[in-house]
Amino acid sequence: MTVVERREIALVDLLDRLLAGGVVITGDVTLRIADVDLVRIDLNALISSVNRTVPSPFGD
Repeated sequence: MTVVERREIALVDLLDRLLAGGVVITGDVTLRIADVDLVRIDLNALISSVNRTVPSPFGD
């Protein structure tokens, strides 16, 4: 049996690591009554850090 080292990571460090590589969030919500879809919301979001050396995809 090996001993696993316990590492504590601060929330700021975790957010820094996630934003450096980027995070994609996807999901969908459907509101239905009596098996009839009334409202459907789809979510696709890319969250990433911004750097001046990386060109903008919008051409600005």
